Amino acid sequence: MRNNRLFKPATLGNYTLKNRIVLPPLTRQRSTQPGNIANELMAEYYQQRADAGLIVTEGTQIEPRGQGYAWTPGIHTAEQIAGWRKVTEAVHAREGVIFAQLWHVGRVSHTSLQPESAAPVSASAIATERVSVFIETEPGVGVLAKPSAPRALTTHEVEELVQLYIQAARNAMEAGFDGIELHCANGYLVNQFISAHSNNREDQYGGSLHNRLRFLREVVAGVAECIGKEKVGVRFAPLFSSTDEERTYLGMVEDDPHTTYIEAINVLEDSGIAYLSIAEADWDNAPRMPESFRRAVRSSFSGAIIYAGRYTAQSATQLLDSGLADLVAFGRTFMANPDLPARIANDWPLNPLNSATVYGGNAEGYTDYSVYGG
Repeated sequence: MRNNRLFKPATLGNYTLKNRIVLPPLTRQRSTQPGNIANELMAEYYQQRADAGLIVTEGTQIEPRGQGYAWTPGIHTAEQIAGWRKVTEAVHAREGVIFAQLWHVGRVSHTSLQPESAAPVSASAIATERVSVFIETEPGVGVLAKPSAPRALTTHEVEELVQLYIQAARNAMEAGFDGIELHCANGYLVNQFISAHSNNREDQYGGSLHNRLRFLREVVAGVAECIGKEKVGVRFAPLFSSTDEERTYLGMVEDDPHTTYIEAINVLEDSGIAYLSIAEADWDNAPRMPESFRRAVRSSFSGAIIYAGRYTAQSATQLLDSGLADLVAFGRTFMANPDLPARIANDWPLNPLNSATVYGGNAEGYTDYSVYGG
């Protein structure tokens, strides 16, 4: 497999990546408490996986209101920035490239996670019905819970949030990251503005698709101007169908998902950012993303394109060979196989994932997966 297209260098912004294998953002809930601070254990986890062409961190909340799950790391305090610096230094010691995923959950939260137990914030005061959040019940112990009803952000608060994204990008640079990815997928805050299902605003951020894309447009432009467009990526999760599975995250199916997301991608193209990451439907028996949409994505966006969605080495190679993607992300398999690129290159067997240790906990099921022959 060494001559496989997966192992050809790739260009992403100003970086030349050593291969086309991506560790995508994966929530693991191992941050130090109190304070939601990235730590040495997380540094070890990411360093173990630094043979990826690109690492994108788990979502890291840009402000206290941006948290929807207990124990996820933030990037809005000095202590959090210092914690992330341990991670970036560990990855750079192995010549890896690492971007921070900037995250705000919006309405997908709970009053117990919010400052002063306030209502979560969103584009509009429309509750989400389909997903669960995770709240702490005592130190180190938590339960899934229904999200609390949100309140609508004022126009001024939306403008302030744009600035919070810009500050978070600045914080990521201070922490030593090579760039940032804006989490605009899976029904979280930016997605809540984009979707007609969660945005019924009557100001300049609601109504027409153009207006619903305004928050995305302002955040992308502001962050790109602050840190450089070549250091910015965006993640979308365009769904063409949904599922009744119980889930902790799920995007929304627009009335016309093709038009909605091609227009959103045009916003990214206008800004000249480095890459677009597309998370495909990942539940059991999920339908394939329409080929016509993939072709439209390729013709609309001139930066690097990443896909994630239960890919195997074979299906990833086929996608790259089609010319419709530049890089492919492996989530579950990379969690369980820190040396995944070497395993793919040598056709070595894969460790199975322990699904019971994905979220929260310690080194077990996190940094203790073996390398091949180890």
